[in-house]
Amino acid sequence: MIKIQKKLKKYLDEERYEHTIGVMYTCASLAMAHEYEIEDAQVAGLLHDCAKCIPNKKKLKLCEKYKLEVSDFEKTHPFLLHAKLGASIAKDKYDITDSKILSAITYHTTGKENMTKLEQIVYIADYIEPLRNKAPRLDVIRKIAFQNLDECMYEILKDTLAYLEENPKDIDVTTKDAYRFYKDLHTAREHIRKEF
Repeated sequence: MIKIQKKLKKYLDEERYEHTIGVMYTCASLAMAHEYEIEDAQVAGLLHDCAKCIPNKKKLKLCEKYKLEVSDFEKTHPFLLHAKLGASIAKDKYDITDSKILSAITYHTTGKENMTKLEQIVYIADYIEPLRNKAPRLDVIRKIAFQNLDECMYEILKDTLAYLEENPKDIDVTTKDAYRFYKDLHTAREHIRKEF
């Protein structure tokens, strides 16, 4: 873990590195709360933004190198590529072979339907880590994060889409699908709760 941190520090600016350390510790805390393998959560948190500080043009070139499919949406929003590109870099430069960790890095920005526990942990940790302060209702979302991951996904995705609605062209279809999935789970939970 220390080896990864030292290497990573060379490739991230100071602010991004501080954010990354915050995400790593938040991933560990969420892993403890939800009975997940702590070290795997830390590694995924540590490497989630490993491609973030690569310039956008270079991101596109590296996607070609790693034979990653780039959608038309991603071509016009290349900042989103840092997630899937990050998974390839984590594998190539940091020797990460665990598919669960690589998948958590891949989906930490857009989310997706039916996420694994680790994918949820990294997505949520990225949103709630201590240095984050701009999102609405952070105090509420931070509390829910330690109680129910599915419910937390619903709340974050709901707020994210409400924010992005100002520029609907900036919404990735994967995020919309993720929201629908977690909204359905939320609705089903509410229905059960009302019955009892």
